[in-house]
Formats: sequence, structure tokens, C-alpha cells
Amino acid sequence: MKLTQSTRLTPNLEHPLGAALQKRILILDGAMGTMIQQEKLEEADFRGKQFAKHPTDLQGAMDVLSLTKPKLIQCIHEAYLDAGADIIETNTFNATSIGLAEYGLGNEIYEINCSAASIACAAAKKFTTIDRPRFVAGSMGPTNRTASLSPDVENPGFRAIDFDGLQKAYAEQARGLIDGGADLLLIETIFDTLNAKAALFGIEQVLANHGKRIPIMMSGTITDASGRTLSGQTLGAFVTSISHGKLTAIGLNCALGPTELRPYVEELSHLTGLFTAAYPNAGLPNAFGGYDETPERMLETMRDYLDQGWVNILGGCCGTTPEHIRAFAEAARDYDPRVPQQPAPYSRFSGLESLVIRPETNFVNVGERTNVTGSSRFAKLILQGNFDSALEVARSQVQGGAQIIDVNMDEGMLDSKAAMVHFLDLVASEPDIARVPLMIDSSKWEVIEAGLQRVQGKALVNSLSLKDGETEFRHNAVKARQYGASIVVMAFDEQGQADTFERRIEILKRAYTILVHEIGIPANEVILDPNVLTVGTGLEEHRRYAVDYFQTVSWIKENLPGALVSGGISNVSFAFRGNQAVREAMHASFLYHARQAGLDMGIVNPSMLEVYEEIPAELLQCVEDVLFDRRDDATERLVEFAATVESGARRKEQNDEWRKQPVDERLRHALVRGIVEHVDDDAEEAYQAYRSPLAVIEGPLMDGMNEVGDLFQSGKMFLPQVVKSARVMKKAVARLTPYLEAERAAHPERAKKAPTILLATVKGDVHDIGKNIVGVVLACNGFEVIDLGVMVPAASILEAAQSKQVSIIGLSGLITPSLDEMVHVAKELTRNGFNLPLLIGGATTSRLHTAVKISPAYDGPTIHVNDASRSVPVVSRVLGDESKAFSTEVATEYANLRETHSNRRAERQLIPLDEARANRFAFDLKAAAITTPSKLGIETLANYPLERLIERIDWTPFFMTWEMKGRFPNILDHHEFGTEARKLYNDALRLLDRILAQNLLQATGIFGLFPANSDGDDLVLYREDQPDEVLTVLHTLRQQMKKRNGQPNLCLADFVAPRTSGTPDYVGAFAVTAGFGVEKLAAGFEADLDDYSSILVKALADRLAEAFAEELHERVRKEFWGYALSESLSNEELIQEDYRGIRPAPGYPAYPDHTEKSLLFSLLGAERQTGISLTENFAMTPAASVSGLFLAHPEAHYFGVGRLLPDQVKDYAQRKGLTTTETERWLGPNLGYTPK
Repeated sequence: MKLTQSTRLTPNLEHPLGAALQKRILILDGAMGTMIQQEKLEEADFRGKQFAKHPTDLQGAMDVLSLTKPKLIQCIHEAYLDAGADIIETNTFNATSIGLAEYGLGNEIYEINCSAASIACAAAKKFTTIDRPRFVAGSMGPTNRTASLSPDVENPGFRAIDFDGLQKAYAEQARGLIDGGADLLLIETIFDTLNAKAALFGIEQVLANHGKRIPIMMSGTITDASGRTLSGQTLGAFVTSISHGKLTAIGLNCALGPTELRPYVEELSHLTGLFTAAYPNAGLPNAFGGYDETPERMLETMRDYLDQGWVNILGGCCGTTPEHIRAFAEAARDYDPRVPQQPAPYSRFSGLESLVIRPETNFVNVGERTNVTGSSRFAKLILQGNFDSALEVARSQVQGGAQIIDVNMDEGMLDSKAAMVHFLDLVASEPDIARVPLMIDSSKWEVIEAGLQRVQGKALVNSLSLKDGETEFRHNAVKARQYGASIVVMAFDEQGQADTFERRIEILKRAYTILVHEIGIPANEVILDPNVLTVGTGLEEHRRYAVDYFQTVSWIKENLPGALVSGGISNVSFAFRGNQAVREAMHASFLYHARQAGLDMGIVNPSMLEVYEEIPAELLQCVEDVLFDRRDDATERLVEFAATVESGARRKEQNDEWRKQPVDERLRHALVRGIVEHVDDDAEEAYQAYRSPLAVIEGPLMDGMNEVGDLFQSGKMFLPQVVKSARVMKKAVARLTPYLEAERAAHPERAKKAPTILLATVKGDVHDIGKNIVGVVLACNGFEVIDLGVMVPAASILEAAQSKQVSIIGLSGLITPSLDEMVHVAKELTRNGFNLPLLIGGATTSRLHTAVKISPAYDGPTIHVNDASRSVPVVSRVLGDESKAFSTEVATEYANLRETHSNRRAERQLIPLDEARANRFAFDLKAAAITTPSKLGIETLANYPLERLIERIDWTPFFMTWEMKGRFPNILDHHEFGTEARKLYNDALRLLDRILAQNLLQATGIFGLFPANSDGDDLVLYREDQPDEVLTVLHTLRQQMKKRNGQPNLCLADFVAPRTSGTPDYVGAFAVTAGFGVEKLAAGFEADLDDYSSILVKALADRLAEAFAEELHERVRKEFWGYALSESLSNEELIQEDYRGIRPAPGYPAYPDHTEKSLLFSLLGAERQTGISLTENFAMTPAASVSGLFLAHPEAHYFGVGRLLPDQVKDYAQRKGLTTTETERWLGPNLGYTPK
């Protein structure tokens, strides 16, 4: 599914705090409580004169000291400021009516907060300078109550506080802090996200009343090694749940020391586009509740936060003192701040865990059975007050595969609001249910709002509509947004329910415009429901309901970018209530075709989904005649057929005919259908027949699972069914396990474990052809291979290496940013005490880079593997008897490489940037032969004919993928491997024929031609209709090596007319792919254990993408731009690039910065128009994609930028608006120096 707009958490940069965070890492102060405790205060100190006669003891009420000991509090603030703190927190951590209730201070809340803020502001003012302002953060702690959890284990539905009480308490505190002068509000130590959402709600009310906006920061608390908050959320779910908040920064604090907090700080830095903060405790509490971490020991770990670029704000929590803060401040001076990067633009929802809807997400099932209007059993349980059994309905939905559960309590005999609140409170106490997001479903807004106040995750509201007019629609949408919910919109307006295509799109477009363009709700938080209406009723006006629905879904995907589409699937079959077999067939067929049209999610019973492929042909024909309105008598025919089907039963499961089949077929049938009833007996029977448990697993069971994989990949089977099939598989294997163990015990020699090799394409990279080939080669040679796939983060590699007890780790990557990621993985392996052999491979890797960059970062043997043919001998030597000698040999070789490289760098003369620019290529207007393009602007090439691309394939690189080196077609007659090359070629042609015949791959592209000029080393592109309006600025790099014989120091911008010439020139940009369908096809092959065909299709897709780029370039030269109208070249000449102009691609030698792809994609709208997307490291997805520029100068040619000096890197960073540190990261392979 293609998404174009995200739930973006973007920092507030307008406030001075935002400006400061862009310039440097800010230091947050340490623990106020720790400093107060050192004063050994007594009851009288807390009372002072103001509370001398207070009826309740106040010792321990630290917040009241802002009234009774203001000078002490100011001295503590000043100690932290003197130590280097940029931000100090007010002494108000517990200063709410909830937190101070036990001290009887409920009437003093405003005064305490206002005074505390004033004291802190006075201290900050003393230390503020023009170039270094100091900031006061109003501290707002979590309170001592939890809105998501019951304090009574015997009564899980009980709550000691509710949302309204919390938001009012936080609002009162916020008023005092703001009036006292706080520069920002810090909601901190969040252990229950519902409390945090209440705080955001209350603060927004106060800010609206004040008519002003100040930054808000939020900091969560991970309570233990599970990586979750106290209320059970993962870090990803926490970030998603508060994504609606208008936050400047998000952080983590308390509970853990810096070492334990480290992985979560790293994770947070990748999860959010906000500024990030980390302020851990001074270690874990000792036996006496104190904290022992010294400033030096804390800094030892926290310096890693700085080295890795994970934080914008650094500070301390419990146990930290001004000495700690001084150490942090001194260290942070040497580092540039983290530059927030926006996460991928996907729709995100959350329960205790995140649900991320990615382009490859098959279909999201919303469980329908926790709905009193849709499930008579659930309604009966709720009406009886049997909530425990009602919870089991919810649990079965999740276990059956529901990724979201819909909860509806709209029943005339119910207090719907009370029932909704109680049920959601009970759900929150059941982690296996609460892990999925909730859809709060009601026709009454007050019920929806009550439900939203009980949910800590990011929920969905089902639903809003325009039936009561725009005013109410806007009000409820804004309110839902304040609670952090996404919105389902029904196609319903003042005139009633939409029941035609025209009415559906009219209403949904109007609603989308209001929500997205007027209110400002991100499009991917809008879910449009075009109304699934009942067909097969016999009424003429109902005949096109399904067809119109499919058409509406397609229209939404084309015209309302980013919005998701949902529907209540069971509505379509209401005319056949009581006949479950017909209804399930209708649901399966409707779902299949709606999904093809673009349906993202649907309200279904995941446990009762039919397999589309398994619907009997006659029944499917009748059903689809009705759905597609193909016959006048379609309804009558389906009614007649339905009469032959057993009423109220799942016909095929009731029918025992399949039980008469041989055991292999019975196992296959059970796996595909997800039937567990007979699997124990069938597995036992199969074992008695095969006399080998392994033969049963590798035979009929794997055959069945392969079929399941095929059906799933083709969209004819959905995720819940796959879950059920997996259960059947597990149950069968469990039955066979005693036999497996007995066999291993009887024949231990057979149980000898082969060495295990872990393979992974590193994070940010999606290319895996080479890795897959290596995996196949190693597996064929008796090694056990664990392939973690692509985009694998370091933490996953480490975890798998440890848990699987592997012998070797192999890292792969194709794009240059992967080189840095490999260094990161090597450092993480070293930091965690690994010394396993580390193999490095992939197109962008080299022996030199491995020796210079990766090997020094790792304590174990590090070996670069050139290609798959080298993998087996290398692995054999690494694991063999001479492993130490081999490792020593490689280490010596790499040491020599490092020394040679260092000497060469010293010898290689680089010149200053100014000198290189003075020696630029001289642009001659006459020689440039500038031609005005036939057509300016952007054009999309959708579903480009593959047959045109096949004709253009350059086969030589294809054979190199398979490690057959030689030029095509001569390679087919190669004396050594010509026969195999010919077989491979014929296999490729057969697969291409199949791809064409069955339309298995799709090629799509986009390009644009723009007026342009060079401006120094930049390319300035203008609007085609307004040549003075700049569209974008692209940045290129210049060679700095000293040239001989009058050769220029080249830069791509040299080949475009300079702005100072006054002459308009032109530049093209493009992005093409032939990769849509590759993953699906390859997965089908892998499911059939056919790695050969899987690799073959990926290699062909790469070639087709390159052919597409070549085809487009020719058409640009001869047709769209038209500067080479008379060009007439053979395919061989085209492959040799015997034409005018070049198409440089980001990441390649002449244009080495991969981050330029983001500018190209933004310029073209490439992701929105083609579906090609970029990973965090700027790899293109699908992997078989190409992007770049078109330059037309007759003398334009490819070159390598080569090594760069600091002067150009700094200049380039300034031009791009990046920090020097970040720029050095992206240009790492080109640096002619070692960064600090």
C-alpha cells in the first residue's frame, strides 16, 4: 500500500530553545531531590512561617520548599548553572493536586508552581548571555497514580484516577509554571502513557487560553530489561502514542543507569524526528537506595551517546549532582548536535506494541467480534455482565490474527458509556489483548470520547461522518486529534448514506479536504470507509453496491493521497445470514477484489476467513456474478445454490470427505485450511508410514506450508489464515518432537551440529542478491545458514548471534552508507565482547575499506570475501585447524594494507578548494550547443512495457552477478563455463517469458526536465513556467586531486551554464524501477525452496531497471529533450555509451552523496507518483531501482570526485544545511583525512 503523508513529529524551531538545539548539545541539570537530601532538612524547614500551623507533616514534600526555602532552591539551580547546565528544571516534580494531596496542599498548587518557576528564572537570568541563553523547564512528574493500571490486583477494572482528573491537575500545574515564567514544560518520568496523554490534553487547554505557545518536552521511563514502560508499552508504542503532541523534544530518564539505558537511547534516536534527550540515573540503586556512579563512570558510557550522535540534550536524573553535570558539559562541547531525521512516512497505531502499516503490509484485520451489534454471543455476555467471558472473545480475536480490535457497546439495553469504560479498563489489564491497537466504535460521540480517555495507545475512532453537518464533524475531529486518535470517516452526509460511486467520492473527498487541508490532520491518520453495503437482496438498486465499492477504493488511492481505506466486510453478505458457507465465500471473494483495488484494512472475524483459492468453483462463480453484477439472474442463481449448502455450518469443514484422502494430502489440507482437530493423529500416522520424523517434516508438512506461502503472496490468503496454518505446523512438529529427540539420542553422530553462519544485509540497505547467493553456496556445502534478511539493525545481529550460538557473522551491503553501518556493527560486537570471525561482502565493500575502517573497530578476525566462490574456502579456513594461522595471516595483510594506504594518502597531493575551483572546466556557450527541451516539466511512465526493456538488457553485468566474468555474447562460448552460462541465459529467458506472459513484474518511472543554471558547485533548478522561481538546489562535489597537463578539477555543475552567463540551460532528473513484484515472486520461489529462481528474478529485475534508465535516457535525448534527434545507435553502442550526455546517479563516483536522492525524490514527487521509496540510509526500495540526473553538454563525461579535504566538506555541509559531522558520515569513503 502506498502512503505519502506521515504522522510527523517535527520539532518547534521558532522558539529560542529550538534555535539553540540546532547549534549545540544542551545540558540539562541533575537531580533536585538528591541535592535537597544532602541538606538534611527537618520538619521545621519544610513548614517555614507560612505553614507553621499546617495540620499535616510536610517533611518530604520537596516542592513546598519553593515557598519555605526559596534561597536554598535558587542556590541549587545556580550550582547546576555554574556547572554548565543550559536547562534547569523547576522544583515541581510532584507539585500537582494529586501528588501533594497527602500533604494537604491542594490549595497551594498554583502558588508553588508559579514561585518555583520564578526562582528558577531568576537563577537562569544571572547566567544568561547573548550567545548562550539559559532555559527554565517546568518539571511535571507522572504523579503517584496510573490511569492505565489498577492498584488493586483483585479488581483489574478499578482505577484510582481518571483522565479528566489528571488533565485538570496537569492544567493547574501548567498555569502556575507558565505564569511564573517557565520557558518550556517538561512532562517527565512517564511510566504510564495515558497519564502523559492527559498532561498533553490539559496543557493544550491552558496554552489555548493563554493565547501563547511554548515548547513542550516529554521524557519516558523504561523500567527494566524488557524495554517497556511500567504500563507495558514498548518504546516504539510510546513514541507512536504521543505522536499527536506538539513536542519539541522527547527523551528518556530515570529508572536505569546510563549503561542499561543505552540501547533505548539508540532506538529512540531512530524512532523520532524530534530532538532527543537522555538523562539517566547515576547507575542502579544500591542496597541502601543510593546511587554510586561517579561522574567519570557515567561519562564513560554517556560519551558513547555523543560519539554515536544520538542526543540533543544530555543530563542526569536521580543521584546526579553538579559534578556530574560539569563532566557532561565539558564532554559535550566537542560534539555537534544530532540532526533529527524524519522516520519513514507510514501509518502507525499502537496498543502495548506498535502496528506500522508499511507498503508491503498485506492487509490489516480489524477483529469484529467485540461488537454488541455484530456478535450475538458478545452482546449476550455484556448484557449479562459477564465481562470475563467477553474478554475471552477479545483474546480469541487477537489469537486468531486480528491486528486491531473493534469495540462497540451500542445496545439499547446497555449503558453504553459505562460498558465501554469498564471493558476497556479490563482489556488494559490483559497484555495479550492490549498489545494490539483498539478501534473505539460508536455512533455516539460521548461514548467514543469516554473510550479514548481509557486507552494509552494510539487508537482509532470509528467513526465520524458529515451526517450532522460540518460544524459537529470538525469539533469531533479536533477532539479526537487531541486524544491522539486516528479517524475513520464513513461516507455519510446531511443527505444520508452514500450508496453510489458518485456519492461516495463526493462525501469522502469533502471529509478528506476538511480533515487534511483545513484542520491539518496528517493524511495517514485518516481512514476512509466507503460503506460496504449488502448485495444479493433482489433489489435492483443494490446490484452495483460491491462494484461501486471497488471502484471507490481505487479512486481514493488515486485522488486522496495518504489516506487508508477500510470497511466492514461482513455487511456485504447480510442477505445470506444463517448460511455461513456462502457468507464466508462472499467475504473471501469481496476481500480479495477489494484488496486488489487498494483496501488497507477491514473489520472481519479473522478466525472465520475462507481461503479464496479453496472456494469451490461453482460457488465462487455464483458469488462473483453477484459481486460484479455480471448477470440479471445472479442473485437468483446464488440463492438457489445456497439452498444446497448446509445451513449454519462451514460446509467444507463439516464435510469429512477430505478425511478419506491419503495422510500426506490430509496434512496438506489441514495446513492450508488451518484445521487442528486431527493433526496429532495424522502426524502420528505419517510417522508410522515414513518411520522418520524428519521425513514427515521435510515432506508433507513442508509441502503444505509452501502452498500456504504461495497463496499468501498472491493475495488469495490473509495473515490470520497463515497464523492458523503455522499453528497446525507447530502442533504437528510438537507431536513428532519425542521421536526427533529419541532419534538424536539413539544416533548422536547424526545430531552433530553443522557450523552456523549468520548472514545479514545491514540496516538501511535493501540489496540482498549477493548475500543470497553466498547463503545458498554455504548451505550446499553443509553449513547451517541463518539469514536475517535486509535492513537488519546491529542489535538484531548481536541478539541472533548470541541466541543462535553462531560460528561466523557475515555482513553485506551495496550502498556506500552501508560501509559506515558495518563499522558500527563491528564496534557494537566489540563493545559486547564478541570475537567471532566477521566476514564482509557486497558490491560496495573492498579489502582496503575492510582493512582500514572495519578491522580496527573489531577485536575478532575480520575478513573481506570477494565473491561467493571464495566464501566456502574462507569459511573452511576460518573454522579449520589452521584458523589461528589464517587469522594472523589476514591481520598481517590488512596491517600492511593500512600502512600502504596511509603512505599513499600522504603522497597523493590534494589542493585547497579555492585552487580546485580556479582550475574548473571552462564552460563555452558555443560548444555547449544548448537545446531547449521539447517539453518541460514532470512526466510519469506507469506500467512501462517490459518487452521494450528486455531488448535493451546489458547481459554482461548479469553474468557477473553469478560470478561468470566475460562479455556477452562471447561468454556463452567460454571454454570453461560457456555451457553453464548458456543454461543460465536460457533459464533467464524462460523466466522473462513467464514474467511477460503473467505480468509478474511492473516497471514504473518518472522524469522531469527543468530550466537550470550552475551556481558555483551547485545546480539551481527553476519552475518551467516561472524561470525566476527556484524549485530546488542540487549539490555536487569537485575533484581536489592535483591535476597534470592542464586537466581541470571537475564538478558536475561545470557542465551546466553558469547563472552569471545569463543564458538559460537545462537539467533532467529521473527515478525508475522494474522491481514491483520482485519480492512477491522471489518469496514464492523461496517458499518452494527454489533459491536459484529467487536470485535469478532479482538479478533480472536489476538488469531491467538499468535497461529502463538507458531506454529513458535515449528517449530524453531524441524525443523529450531532443538534443540528439539524429542519433542512431545499436544496442551495443548504447551499452558502450557512445552518445552525447550522461546520467550521473547519487552514490556513484561523480555524484557520491546518497543524500541527494532525497532532493531528487522531492523534486519529482517520486515516492508519491511511482511508489519508489528511500530507506534511512537512502537505499531505494524496490532494490531494482535507478535514479539520477540527465546532463546534455557534449563534453560531459563520467569521472570520480575522489578524496576531499576538510575545506570542501565544511563548504558542502554549509550549502546543504547539515553539520560537518553528519556530512563526514555520508561522505566517509571520500574523505582524504581522518575526522575528529
